[in-house]
Amino acid sequence: MMDPIAWSADLRITADGEGIVAWAGAVPVRMLADRTGLTGGLSAVLARRGFDPLHDRGRVLTDVAVAIACGARDIVDIEALRAQTEVFGPVASDTTARRALNETGGRARTPIGRVRAAARAHVWQQLPDGLPEARFAGGICQAGMVVLRIDGSLVVAHSKKERAAPTFKKTYGHHPLGCWIDNSGELASLLLRAGNAGSNTATDLITVLAEAIAQVPKPYRRRLLITSDGAGASHDLIDWCQRQNHAGDRSVEYSVGFDVDADVRAAIGRLPADRWQPGLDNTTGALRTDIDVAEITDLLAERLTRTGWPKTMRVIVRRTKLAGEQPTLFQLDGYKYSCFVTNTGPGLSIQLLDARHRAHARVEDQVRTSKDTGLGHLPSKSWTVNLAWCHAVAIATDLLAWLKLLGCPDLPALNKAEPATLRYRLLHVPAQLVRHARIRWLRIPAHWPWANALTHAFDRIRTLPTPSPG
Repeated sequence: MMDPIAWSADLRITADGEGIVAWAGAVPVRMLADRTGLTGGLSAVLARRGFDPLHDRGRVLTDVAVAIACGARDIVDIEALRAQTEVFGPVASDTTARRALNETGGRARTPIGRVRAAARAHVWQQLPDGLPEARFAGGICQAGMVVLRIDGSLVVAHSKKERAAPTFKKTYGHHPLGCWIDNSGELASLLLRAGNAGSNTATDLITVLAEAIAQVPKPYRRRLLITSDGAGASHDLIDWCQRQNHAGDRSVEYSVGFDVDADVRAAIGRLPADRWQPGLDNTTGALRTDIDVAEITDLLAERLTRTGWPKTMRVIVRRTKLAGEQPTLFQLDGYKYSCFVTNTGPGLSIQLLDARHRAHARVEDQVRTSKDTGLGHLPSKSWTVNLAWCHAVAIATDLLAWLKLLGCPDLPALNKAEPATLRYRLLHVPAQLVRHARIRWLRIPAHWPWANALTHAFDRIRTLPTPSPG
């Protein structure tokens, strides 16, 4: 019979190793920040006249972001990079990093945004197969369209923190609002807000979307799609989206949840039975027997005109068969109803428009993975420090997306992986540091299943061209 403890009987652990690197996979992530111009750009905009710190503030912010990408949940976790000076050189201590974040958080949102946008433009120029298309319903895409998905999320605070407040879900904490680029998984804009901030505050939604559009490189702004759930159903937001079509070479479409109010319910009641069409699965494109969709714009024409909605706005309703749910007064016919509005023309069928809108649910995955990349825990009592932490979260999310796009473009098991998987397979792999012929070599275990993937990612990133000056 096998002895279950035999494998560890002669095993001991000491804390005296030399030349060992714990996070070899953090090297290409940090190199990405440098070679895309992010670190240098941040250093320039965060510099202060007459102040020459020991640790450059741009370097500190990207190092915090690299630590977050590797799984850090607190500022003190930067010590994992600092402990490996033979690879990374001087890294700020956690106290210095906290002080740098405090200096950054309250004053640098706009310049940091400009630097991130410039780095993103450089990255998109280097993509071997171009920017991925945003797909839905079994692979359908609208060629060249960049999809921006906006959503809010709650971050629970377990201690007294500035601007933490009761939330609409009866928890206590903060209510950040973010906008993700569906094509690439990048976090274009992140706005930290108090816990009692509203889900449908139009000014906040417009602020985040305006910042997100500014993050999209200019050649890619010709065709944009903005998606939101029912929290975005406001006159101000829809009107703002419509106004973004001001440029002759730009098309901005939207697909936004809409309230099933008394007028909508009345229109549904007048809808002829033959107007309903079977819905499509938003992932596979197959017909679904439990969903029907129909357009009711014509049945709401008087109300839409009277209340001043854009003339190009279309209203589409969906009914879903109740399955074991308790019906409400409006669901006595066995269906649950929902609604969204869009300004997309007749080029897509109502069925495809509905499937495209339901694909907005993918943003929930982006929210979840961003929470796994630093957003799920704000590390300080200070609002200013937490603002800067959110800048680092957005940068970390981008760095992981760029690692997949540029470092692993031909490896589906990695270029579609979530952060936890990337950390397990690539970022946290150990290595031995050796020197030969004036070169430092990181020797990854030859038997590591993803050793070749990491070395190839390193080689691709090391040879990336850097942005042209100016």
